Amino acid sequence: MNDEIWNAIIHNDSSYDGSFFYGVMTTGIFCRPSCKSKNPNKEHVKIFQTADQALAEKFRPCKRCRPDGQRMPDQEWVAQISEFIERHYPEQLTLQVLADSLHASPYHLQRTFKRVRGMTPAEYVQRIRLEAAKERLAQTDQAVTDIAASVGIPNAGHFATVFQKKTGLSPTDYRMAAATKPQERRDGYGKR
Repeated sequence: MNDEIWNAIIHNDSSYDGSFFYGVMTTGIFCRPSCKSKNPNKEHVKIFQTADQALAEKFRPCKRCRPDGQRMPDQEWVAQISEFIERHYPEQLTLQVLADSLHASPYHLQRTFKRVRGMTPAEYVQRIRLEAAKERLAQTDQAVTDIAASVGIPNAGHFATVFQKKTGLSPTDYRMAAATKPQERRDGYGKR
């Protein structure tokens, strides 16, 4: 990629719209040069002459600049947001980070996600983190503080508070309850 193209991207130069498109390999999204999304890392950019070339290489059109001229159905877009959250839940995922990564305005992303999923992106992130924590508590002997950090909640006290509020058990009590379930099945207890 030459300096002229890179400068058009980082300065959101609309005079280059239509002359090329750029895809960001780490997100799988492609944009017009004028897109106001966060500037990509130069090493992750791939240049396309047409939107069809980007689509043929399985890049998705940006929701902000709509380089293919089409609007993605909200259900499909929310599925992509959900998939992104599920892959990146241990990271710091603010609404702004999601919006930048998925090339949308924070307000539009929040409103659309909540309408389609019935919860905010933050609530979904928390749900995914707690599910991962429950699995680790049940299947490993990893320290609770380490589990909290590994699921994206580095403050162990906050993790324990949120966990108990959502599950009704402290992380330690959850682990003990999960450990007794297989034993109950072997002993014949717990059957109805």
